[in-house]
Amino acid sequence: MLGPKTNLEQWHCFLAVVDEGSYARAAEVLHKSQSAVTYNIQKMEEQLGVKVFKIRGRKSELTEVGQVLYRRGRGLIDEALRLEQSAKSVAAGWEPQLRIVCDALFPGHAMLDCLHELSESCPNTRIECVETVLSGAEEALLERRCDVAITGIVPPGFLGDHLLRVKFIAVAHRHHALHMLERSLDYRDLRPFRQVVVMDSGVRKKRDSGWLDAAQRLTVSRMDISISAVARGLGFAWLPEIAVRAELESGEILPLPLNEGGERYADLFLIIPNRDIAGSAALRCEQLLKTAAKNLAC
Repeated sequence: MLGPKTNLEQWHCFLAVVDEGSYARAAEVLHKSQSAVTYNIQKMEEQLGVKVFKIRGRKSELTEVGQVLYRRGRGLIDEALRLEQSAKSVAAGWEPQLRIVCDALFPGHAMLDCLHELSESCPNTRIECVETVLSGAEEALLERRCDVAITGIVPPGFLGDHLLRVKFIAVAHRHHALHMLERSLDYRDLRPFRQVVVMDSGVRKKRDSGWLDAAQRLTVSRMDISISAVARGLGFAWLPEIAVRAELESGEILPLPLNEGGERYADLFLIIPNRDIAGSAALRCEQLLKTAAKNLAC
């Protein structure tokens, strides 16, 4: 395979002359002699068979070809610098890619805070964060499609640290017919009305969760959509208290006065599926998530 005729040093000299406005200033910035800078650019022109500068008066100006090569050369040098930074990150133990799956019950704002800090710690690691519902994270673990998982289901063969207990409450819009009854409710009162539920994101063994004996059901794919649906009066649902705090405080939605079952709890676990080979990014992610969960529980 044939390699390039030019080298990065030549391109670096070329860019420096353009950026600094003169050969002398470029040589100073590059800590080279002016003759070395001149030689590198002349050699590049010779190898490419083009002229990158033209003389106008006492100044050198870019030719049309030089303008094109400057833009391309800038991208070349920037990519070389990123490549070196990536190599340093990998050598330091940072993985080139980190795949996170996160159950939708884990608060989104807390996850975004963690991702922000994680991206600051390992800027050259490509991070993928996928939200799942019910068995979605379990499937990702079993199929080895993640490096970090937050899941409500710990599959066989995995160990997980308890991360967070999520409280669910039965709620409906303040003007929903169930609230108009103005009395305590039981499951028979719920049956005639529409229940809003979130679809399992897994595909192998889909699971249902919670009371599902309502005459009608509105199934949505995301937690935030289920909250919006309830806030618009489309049905009642058991929703994470932490996710609907604003709607509860405003009185837009109200807890249903159930005799029993008005509150439920779900536990989330944090799993590093391959701890023996887990890199620094995965371990840093674990640390950030545990800290975030402690803050949420306070």
